[in-house]
Amino acid sequence: MSNTLTFNACVTCPKPHPYASLRLFCFPYAGGSSLIFRPWLKSLSTTIEVCPIELPGRGMQMKLAPFARLEPLIKSLAPALLPHLDKPFAFFGHSMGALVSFELTRLLRRKYGVSPIHLFISGRRAPQIPNLDPPIHALPEPEFIEELCGLNGTPQAVLENTELMQFIIPILRADFAVLETYVYTPEPTLNIPITTFGGLQDPEVSVDELQGWQEQTHSTFCQQMFPGDHFFLHSAQSSLLKSLSQRLNYITSEI
Repeated sequence: MSNTLTFNACVTCPKPHPYASLRLFCFPYAGGSSLIFRPWLKSLSTTIEVCPIELPGRGMQMKLAPFARLEPLIKSLAPALLPHLDKPFAFFGHSMGALVSFELTRLLRRKYGVSPIHLFISGRRAPQIPNLDPPIHALPEPEFIEELCGLNGTPQAVLENTELMQFIIPILRADFAVLETYVYTPEPTLNIPITTFGGLQDPEVSVDELQGWQEQTHSTFCQQMFPGDHFFLHSAQSSLLKSLSQRLNYITSEI
């Protein structure tokens, strides 16, 4: 099945707020689905319409093959999002989702002349900083699973479920391929505010690597760190959402 046949289903809106001032599109980490953002629906103001993105291979997009390269992914995402960009919007992305949201922002500006009013980057080094880690997406299965265990993002119960892992592994391989084959190409600097969030104990992304995002905008830049490793957005969720809510409420008050 072609990736474009039902790709408009990638934009979910579990709790519509027709009179919301702002749409917040949320992009998941590698292997993640739109469900990771469901707890956010109760925590953010009704002036914010939360729209988690469902990537191919998961949820209602389960029958679509996951993308293994970033460029075709964002080229499919952009036209799917366009009908939903009829009011001010912002992007939040964690890890792979941060990279997807950044390149999608650049594509929307370049091809359609539209931009989010704020970019929230979580748990991802700045795009101009090269990845020095050896790629894992093509490793034999035992080694690949061992690497997943080290990342602490896959629950132990899932890792021990052979049948479930056979379903998840192709998605994870594709997502890691998206990250590991990415090549940064310089473009004119963005002119929108960027806020970065990071985990103080994250072995994958350092404070300096998060700070590097400041080079990607001519507008304001802010950074905030939370206790936790690469998946602090779960372990420090209440603190993250409190901070995000404050920033979004300020943004909507200015609209």
